[in-house]
Order: sequence, then C-alpha cells, then structure tokens
Amino acid sequence: MIGGDEALSRCRELVDLAIARGADAADAVCRASSSESVGVRLGALEDVERSESEEIGLRVFVGSRSSSIHTSDFAPEGLAVLAERAVEMARLAPEDQYAGLAGQDQLFTGEMPDLDLLDPVEPSPDALRDAALAVEDAARAVAGVTNSNGGSASSARSVFALATSTGFGRSHAGGSHSLSASVVAGEGADKQTDYSYRTVRHLGDLPEASIIGTEAGERTVRKVGPGSILSGKMPVVFDPRVGNGVIGHLLSSMSAPSIARKASFLIGREDQQLFDSSVRVLEDPLRVRGLRSRVFDGEGVACGPRTLVDGGRLGGWLTNVASARQLGLGLTGHAGRGSGGAPGVSSSNVWMEPGSVSVAELIADIEDGLFVTGLFGQGVNLVTGDYSRGASGFRIRNGEIAGPVAEITIAGTLPEMFKALVPANDLEFRHGIDVPTFRIDGMAVAGQ
Repeated sequence: MIGGDEALSRCRELVDLAIARGADAADAVCRASSSESVGVRLGALEDVERSESEEIGLRVFVGSRSSSIHTSDFAPEGLAVLAERAVEMARLAPEDQYAGLAGQDQLFTGEMPDLDLLDPVEPSPDALRDAALAVEDAARAVAGVTNSNGGSASSARSVFALATSTGFGRSHAGGSHSLSASVVAGEGADKQTDYSYRTVRHLGDLPEASIIGTEAGERTVRKVGPGSILSGKMPVVFDPRVGNGVIGHLLSSMSAPSIARKASFLIGREDQQLFDSSVRVLEDPLRVRGLRSRVFDGEGVACGPRTLVDGGRLGGWLTNVASARQLGLGLTGHAGRGSGGAPGVSSSNVWMEPGSVSVAELIADIEDGLFVTGLFGQGVNLVTGDYSRGASGFRIRNGEIAGPVAEITIAGTLPEMFKALVPANDLEFRHGIDVPTFRIDGMAVAGQ
C-alpha cells in the first residue's frame, strides 16, 4: 500500500495534468487501504483474508461545468489519459452554478494535530488467529450456547490524500483493530443468534477477548424462548447499540444537500424545539483515537468541535461547498468524499450527552413496555419522518426487564420520538455515533 506522501504526490500530479489540459479548477483524492482478517468456527480455522486497494479520483471544472472520474491505474500515462478524459467530459456536462472548490480562506492551514489514529502495532496472522479463537471460545463457554457462527479478528490501515488547484494538499493515515464473535443458543425452531464486537484504533485499547466473547454468548442465551407482546402504545426503551441509529437518522436529515433537495422532514423545523431542553448532541472530529476523527473534510475545509443539538434545538445544517452555496450558508467541515463522484456530507465522532438517571430508574415506572436490543427492516422515511422497524428485545413489566420478545414492529414519527426522548446516564464511547440508553413514551407497538 502506498504511503501518505506518495498518495499526495499523485494527487498533485493529477491536478496539474488537468489544469494543463484546460480545466479551470480541479481537485484529486487518493484512497488506499490494506486489511488482514482471520475467521474461525468451532475452534477450527475457517478463512484468512488479506486485501489491498488503491484508487485515485479527479474532479475538474470548466467554467460552471464539472465531471468526476476515478481509476486504480497509477501509471503516469494512465493519469494523463484520465485527466484528458475528465476535461472532455466536463465540457459536455450541464452547468451547475453551485459546484466548485472551497475558497483558500476556508481551507485548513497550519500544523496537523496528532490524533494518534495509526497504531504502529501490526498483529501477525498467528496473533489474529489466536485472538479469533479466544473470543469464540469465550462465547461458546457461556452456558446455553449450542453452536457458533464464528469468531473473527482483523487489522486494517488506510491513507487519504487530497490536493486542489487552489493550493491545498494534505494527507492522513489511520488504522483499526476489530474483534467479534457470533453464536447460537437454543434448539430446533427456537434457535437464536446474537453477537458482540469492538473496533478501536489501537490494539491496546481492545477489551480482552474473554469480555467480548462472554458478552456475545450472554446476549444470545438471553434471547431464547421469545414471546410476543400485546399491541398498543407504550414506552419503548432503546439499547445503545440500536439507539445510535435514531441519532443517525437525525444526522442524515440535517444534511444540507437533503435540505437543498427538500428531502428532509426537518425543513421548517429549524427554530423548533425538537428534543427536551436537557438534550444535547455533540460532535468532535478532533478526538484522539476517535473512530471518525479527521482534521479536514473531503474538500479541505478545517474540521472542529460542534454542538449539533443544544437545549433541544438544532445547531444548523451540515454543509459541503455546493449545498452551502445553494442555501447561502457557511461551510461546517462536513464534506464526505469517496474516490469518485462529487462530495457528499458525513459526520465525525457524534454523541448524545448522558442524562441524570440510571437505566433502572429510567424504566422503574413502566408497567408494560418494550426494551429494544435489535432492529431490522428499512422502514424509515427521512422525507416525511415516518418510522417503522421490526424489533426484538425484552418485555418490561412493573419496572423490571422480563422475558425475551421477538417478531414485533415499533412505529412512530421521528419528530414525536425526538420530543419524547429521555436519556439514561450510561453513555459509553464505542462507535462513531454513541448514545446512552434512552426511553421514548407513546410509540406504537404491534405484537400479538
């Protein structure tokens, strides 16, 4: 895999080629990655995989017309052909008054802070195999586990580089280590499966394999013998591992391109109080060892901490250059970029602040409710805010977690859900989006 300096050099070369062939402006991105993973099942090695990829993409502007093209051919003659074709395509493209590069005064400058995203430790295949065996062994050792879907361990590295004709040129590297287990409990028609996993930047930050494996086994065994629940409106409590998806829907709907396309249920709610006044949602792209940390976005704009929801109210839309121009807004450092195509919008490390009550206190007054640990289906409409998902989890009876339930549907609208959301105090930082356990009263639940 190429390093950051070489990736940036290729990007600059490609931008220069495009300008020489008649482009008025251009930017180039390079992405490279390598990964190695080992999977085991029932104590035996099942697969060993290693992958490497390198891609470079070019976006050119001829007046207000633009095109984008990408390749995995890094040879000088290949890059020359790529630049020529991109300029030819741009001349034939429709005009777009909003597309363009970020201004020089909006770009990141100065020293790159050390966010410690790249671990110097690269585990060997033997070490990955041992970790995968250990996490599966721990899961299978839980009483009630009857089979295994396997254990896996992986390590990955990546490089991102961006160069623009306005003078920006930076690269950064990162890495990750992951460990997971998935097992089966129960027999016959009552088989249940569940999992546990962790992904971190540094190997030393991974919990012990026994912790992850035991968690996978215990989660699975708890699901055996599910019942149903009477249909009706009731309190629904979201486990953090599924609750972060609700905040993910919020972030998608705050995307300025969605606002510009009039494809978000948040349009017209900019000044409304969406959540309880105690709710805050924060973002910190500069978190050391954060899973989504970055110093600059996909257009070279500086990233920084931001309050997305404060006092229950939105802190503004998440923009890239095109949507900011269309809506007359400033840049927020949220441009997301693949190796090809125009930039989109993406968030970094996001979390909801914890509340003041424990999970036990949060559910103490619920006579009959649902504790959701699993969601499936795609029944979320971000244009209208309608929400309907298949769910599984546990029944709440008289303030206590009761038996498992499955084949249930929960429904509501995202504005109503946000307004009723009450967080507990059990926030942990594990993912790119983190939330505490939270409760939403009055959701429609369809069971028996």
